[in-house]
Amino acid sequence: MTKKIPEQSGTAFQLKKGEYLKVIDPKGQQVSDMVLFNAKDPREKLSSGKSLDFEENIFLTTGNQLWSNRSQPMMKIVEDTNGRNDFLLAPCSPETFEIMYEYEGYHPSCFENLYTNLAPFGIEPDQIPNAFNIFMNVQVKEDGQISVEPPLSKAGDFILFEAKMDLIVGLTACSAEDSNGGTFKPIHFEILTA
Repeated sequence: MTKKIPEQSGTAFQLKKGEYLKVIDPKGQQVSDMVLFNAKDPREKLSSGKSLDFEENIFLTTGNQLWSNRSQPMMKIVEDTNGRNDFLLAPCSPETFEIMYEYEGYHPSCFENLYTNLAPFGIEPDQIPNAFNIFMNVQVKEDGQISVEPPLSKAGDFILFEAKMDLIVGLTACSAEDSNGGTFKPIHFEILTA
């Protein structure tokens, strides 16, 4: 059954080892931030540093694994129809909009959407790691300068993960204008068994 995350919001749920998570961009050009925790011990969580180190690449896609801070595989990317994801940048937060956008007042953020939805699992804001930013198009120049460009994902593009341990998953429909080509759209997902 397809579940829907409304624009600029998020959700959290459990995923059993061996189950599959399919994250779908139903309209195109919409980023989804994902964080992972070991369901048996949430102190073990997704690590961008370990993942980029062990996979020896900053652009992870089909065949790559996402690793924990304890050097254990958490998920494997089984299929990725878009092929461009980011693991360098942190989830957008209230400070993102104050510092980078010079935005005044309240603005929804992935950080808030993650920690509020993960709170029932006993996960606090300071435990939120760098997210795996699905469909996010970050470009890196030769001098190391980075830029966030509109996603390359088209309507119906998806990424399919296999859970390598029992997981708590936080998932959003990203709230940052620049990440999504200036618009906000929903994200769909499905939990599948082998």
